[in-house]
Amino acid sequence: MTAATPPNGDYAHWHDVPTRWNDNDSYGHVNNVIHYAAMDTAINTWLITEAGLDIHRGPAVGMCVESRCTYKAEATFPEVIRVGLRVGRLGRSSVRWELGLHRSSDGVLIAEGDFTHVFCDRVTRRPVPIEGPMRAAMERLVIS
Repeated sequence: MTAATPPNGDYAHWHDVPTRWNDNDSYGHVNNVIHYAAMDTAINTWLITEAGLDIHRGPAVGMCVESRCTYKAEATFPEVIRVGLRVGRLGRSSVRWELGLHRSSDGVLIAEGDFTHVFCDRVTRRPVPIEGPMRAAMERLVIS
C-alpha cells in the first residue's frame, strides 16, 4: 500500500531521521517502534532547538499522555524518514502534535501519527500553562 506525499504546506516543520541497520525487524522492514521513536525525536528536537525547552533544568516537562500511529507503507534500512510536524491543537497546558512520516527516497507516506503532551511542573507533576516563547513557537506550527 502506498500514499502520495502531501504538499510541504501540510506541515510547518520537517525533520530527517535516518534509519539504522538494527531498525529492520525479522520481516525485513523498519519495526513499528521506530516510527514512534522518529516522531518523538522530531518533536523533542524541535522543542529543544526552536521552543527553548530545557530538558535538564527547566521548570516544566512535557509528559506524553496519548500517542497513535497509523501505518501506511513500509520502509527499510538504509532509508531516511522525513517527519512532517505541526500542531493540531494547542490548549492551556497541552499540545497535540500531528506528524506525517515519509520515505525520503520517493516521498511515500509511510505513517501518520499524533502525540499529546501535557506540560507539568518538574517537581509536582501537576499541569502548568504553556506560556511565553514556548507558546509563541508552538503557535507557529499551527496549520489551519
